Amino acid sequence: MRIALLALVLAGCASPPPPVPRGQHPTIVSLNPCTDAILAEVADPAQILAISHYSHDPRASSMDPATARRFRPTGGTAEEVVALAPDLVIGSTFMDPATLAALGELGLRVETFSSPATVDDSVAQVRALAALAGHPERGEALARRIEAAAALRPGASVEAALWQGGGIVPGRGTLVSDLMRRAGLASYGEARGMAQGDYLPLERLAADPPRLLLVAGEDRGQRHPILARIPGLAVARFEPRLFYCGGPSIPAAMERLRAVRAAA
Repeated sequence: MRIALLALVLAGCASPPPPVPRGQHPTIVSLNPCTDAILAEVADPAQILAISHYSHDPRASSMDPATARRFRPTGGTAEEVVALAPDLVIGSTFMDPATLAALGELGLRVETFSSPATVDDSVAQVRALAALAGHPERGEALARRIEAAAALRPGASVEAALWQGGGIVPGRGTLVSDLMRRAGLASYGEARGMAQGDYLPLERLAADPPRLLLVAGEDRGQRHPILARIPGLAVARFEPRLFYCGGPSIPAAMERLRAVRAAA
């Protein structure tokens, strides 16, 4: 109700913002922690008026904390965004419909992006955001870096399970599954008919272990001493921030996955 009233009041007394003059780059507010990380690489710092407050939280961010702190955080309310008067708002496809409608009624341009399900999706997102920021050449440079890091290499696959917080595993059609495949890791979950978000109990791991267990979380079960006593099981940490969003985190994710595969 508050957002609707704000939109009605301000829309009655404000005209749409003037177009960005040719040759200038748009100012941007990003409400999506995944687009925050990409924009930090492809836009000028002065263009970014604010980023999602999630990017200031190491538990929810894929950005380097020092980089995130260079930018003002925002909670993403219509009031905050309107006060910053950006040329462009970048949001998520899960953005609150009321906020999205209010920003549109106020004449702000809003572009939304979903979470990439593959490396190719992430590369396309990088190029799209760089074009919106007015720096397509930076997007192309980042895209090529990602593609080089994620290129398939010959070699036998190693069976691996990614054990996330809550004991869940990823399924087919997720970015991290694509990253693992490109790193030469065969999906333990898929081979056993497990789907996205299925629960993998410790007892099942002990009875039917993969060759490599990637632990992405800090749950009590994920630190159980029995893991070190399962014959033939290699255990390695894989930080969730490396597969939250894709984009600039993909090269680091691939480097880590290839390193633990080689060790296993």
